[in-house]
Amino acid sequence: MSEKISVNDDKSSSQGLDRKVPVSSVHDTESQSLHISLGQPGESLKLDKTGLPLIPQPSNDASDPLNFPQWLKIAILLQVSFLAGLGPLNQAVINPAFVPLAAHFHVSTVVASYQTTIAIAFAGIGSFIWVPLANTYGRRPVLLFSTLIAAASSLGSGKALTWSQLIATRVLNGLGTSSFFTLGAGTVTDTFFLHERGRAMGIFTVFLTNSAHVAPIPGGFLGQWCYYLPAVLDFTMFVIMFFCLPETLYLRGSTPVVTARPILRRMKIWGLRPEGKHLKTSDFFQQLIMFQYPTVLLTALYYSVTFTLSSILPAVTSATLFHLLYNFTASQTGLALGLGTLIGSTLGELLGGMVVDRSMYLSRKGNNDGEIIPEVRLQGIWAGAILHPVGLLIWGFCIRYKTSYIGPTMGFGIMCFAIQIISTVIYSYNADCYKPQTPEIAQVLNFGRQTLGMTAGFWAIPLGDKIGFHWMAITMSLIGIVTLLPIIYFMSHGKTIRDKMGTPRYNSSL
Repeated sequence: MSEKISVNDDKSSSQGLDRKVPVSSVHDTESQSLHISLGQPGESLKLDKTGLPLIPQPSNDASDPLNFPQWLKIAILLQVSFLAGLGPLNQAVINPAFVPLAAHFHVSTVVASYQTTIAIAFAGIGSFIWVPLANTYGRRPVLLFSTLIAAASSLGSGKALTWSQLIATRVLNGLGTSSFFTLGAGTVTDTFFLHERGRAMGIFTVFLTNSAHVAPIPGGFLGQWCYYLPAVLDFTMFVIMFFCLPETLYLRGSTPVVTARPILRRMKIWGLRPEGKHLKTSDFFQQLIMFQYPTVLLTALYYSVTFTLSSILPAVTSATLFHLLYNFTASQTGLALGLGTLIGSTLGELLGGMVVDRSMYLSRKGNNDGEIIPEVRLQGIWAGAILHPVGLLIWGFCIRYKTSYIGPTMGFGIMCFAIQIISTVIYSYNADCYKPQTPEIAQVLNFGRQTLGMTAGFWAIPLGDKIGFHWMAITMSLIGIVTLLPIIYFMSHGKTIRDKMGTPRYNSSL
């Protein structure tokens, strides 16, 4: 276990990276006991601009992603965030055009929604393949390869002549885009320090959440042709990443590579496998370990429920409901769904990222030893947790009593404001608890979100028709409140639970 230390709040340099305090021992990784881990014996402790130790401690290797210049870190963040946004865009761009899609393939609008749920389901499965490969061979080659799969399958969806061909291409699209959700989160934690992580994760999640809301806007105008849009964007991102996304996988404590161009070296597609790292069959099953940690599993459950109700439920019901209630065309549905949810999510991120980082800073500043208490992040969830059922009830009652379309659109916006806060808090909290296992945690979150979300297309409209959309909203709100209860418990007892469970041994050097 790493020892706890006390650091004086000296004046900092502009970047905070060259401030050093001598230390005598303990190792180089971010401690999973959640005390501060320092450098190798004989190295000095590097502080941020506020006088707190940088976590994790950067090595003296120029090719360590933590040592990348800030402009490059931001460029990496924007690339993986935009890529994460392309995942839901690939899946949801067709949503407002279910009516013409159903007519084209001679199926009902409910059946037409299944091609979206199929893509969502396989997006939750595919990451079980990509994460072990990326932890061994690197984030860069896996992201490039899976992006090509996504581009090709989206193009195939647009070219599909039969319903079975469309379903097959949507399966491949789900598998290809699944890496966008998980490896992007790992890349963020590879690159950013603890005090930057909340805001960085907030930017990542705002792309992840918002893209499903932006997708209906062009999708409503393009109809079946909308499959070509994500194909073009996927391929464009492939080209950008090929030239601009360096490898971020780095083992703490590895031997520094002497090179005059450390960043250029990390642009290689192959040959950057960490020393001593080999792919084993067990790697594909080892990642399931994160399901046994209560703080991961139960936060993932709450996140999955609220994401399904806030993002996927409006997406899979709006085309049918807005057509029946307001006689909306596909383009009108896309605008109503897209603009309302986009505004809500963007406003939610403006609050979420800053709040969770500020709360962590105040917590560490209040402790003389700078101890990390991840549960502090959970306090930032309250606004989202309260507003989520409010938005859901507004949506359900407005649909039931056939108010103006402004009513359910406002409900969308409030729900998406809430889910953006919830997403930022949950991702940041889990990354603080188990930083080396961030891709696996993102995999748990992605699996829960995609698995639960893909069911919404099967039950949402039939359930609302049977019991009334207002009663459905009440029922779903109560389910959300019940799944929130463990989060409230973790606020005061999370550390005790984590200490009892211990920490995963695999990937501990990442």
